Amino acid sequence: MTKMPIRLGLQQRVLPAYRAAFFDLLAAQCGHGLSVFAGDPRMSEAVGATAVLENALHIQASNRHLLNGRFYFCWQSNFISWLDHWQPDVLIVEANPRYLSTPSAVRWMRRRKRPVLAWGLGAPGSVKRGGIVKGAFHLWRQSFFNQFDALIAYSRQGAREYAALGFSEERIFTATNAVAPRPTGDLPTRRGAFDDKGPVVLYVGRLTARKRIELLLRACASINSSPKPIVWIVGDGPERERLQNIASETYPDTHFWGALHGEALSERYQAADLFVLPGTGGLAVQQAMSHGLPVIVAEADGTQADLVNKTNGWLVQAGRQDLLASAIEDALGDVESLRAKGQCAYQITKEKVNIENMVAVFSQAIMSVLE
Repeated sequence: MTKMPIRLGLQQRVLPAYRAAFFDLLAAQCGHGLSVFAGDPRMSEAVGATAVLENALHIQASNRHLLNGRFYFCWQSNFISWLDHWQPDVLIVEANPRYLSTPSAVRWMRRRKRPVLAWGLGAPGSVKRGGIVKGAFHLWRQSFFNQFDALIAYSRQGAREYAALGFSEERIFTATNAVAPRPTGDLPTRRGAFDDKGPVVLYVGRLTARKRIELLLRACASINSSPKPIVWIVGDGPERERLQNIASETYPDTHFWGALHGEALSERYQAADLFVLPGTGGLAVQQAMSHGLPVIVAEADGTQADLVNKTNGWLVQAGRQDLLASAIEDALGDVESLRAKGQCAYQITKEKVNIENMVAVFSQAIMSVLE
């Protein structure tokens, strides 16, 4: 891939560790460098460690968090100072109208006749509904998105939501969300039948309420087949102590590994038989697939549909313990089919869903606005 002859600026509210590989790979495609402008999360958030970048430059943003919940907003007070210093040819920002400093940054770029792109999950509820308040909210969001030269969506559903707001489909690009590179090794070899210890069901992610890990434990406890699975929980967070107490009472055959990274995490993926994400999220799903694991994922924000289908796993309705238990029992009841789905998962991440393809879409979007 030919390098883009640009100096790129990229704004984020926070900089989680799982984005490091993507930003560094994107930086390698920028002939004059990439600077990532990102700050700290709120104390109550379970975001995890801040990324350490090797190719890209990280500049600390001064985040001012205002209010909470549906009324949350963020102001990054040194946004313009960073732009003055870095002087990007192209700017990419988070496509979130709750970040109040974004419009002033867009105006800064416009005065210099430089393009601005936005990257985000989508715009849920994009179809205009009745009522003065809802109508005003729709117009506010529409005005926010229309200020950009192009939009990059995490998923096809996100792209459809941007289009529903009236944004030109020709200026919408879909970069399927990924955190792992294209796998280069052989598909991991796994056993052809389960022994008396049972299959291993793996969860990886933050231990927070919205991940619904309790649902996974109770679903496994309700399974009647034998041998029952061993549950591995990889990650840390505010729910860990409560979940350990629930596991000791409900499903003792659960092991909490804590937060793992690098080779230690890869070993857990390779030793597991099935990956389950019972709540929101999706980035760990792509990582699991790159290790040849079939996946069971709760339907959540739409990004899951671009990753999971009948060839490589199961999509289940969020919050339904019975459906989750049924999917786990179905998955573990046919080892041959389970391994075939794992092979399909591996091929999907090798050919389609990986950070290399994400970078290619970002480069395409950037070059389109420059042209």
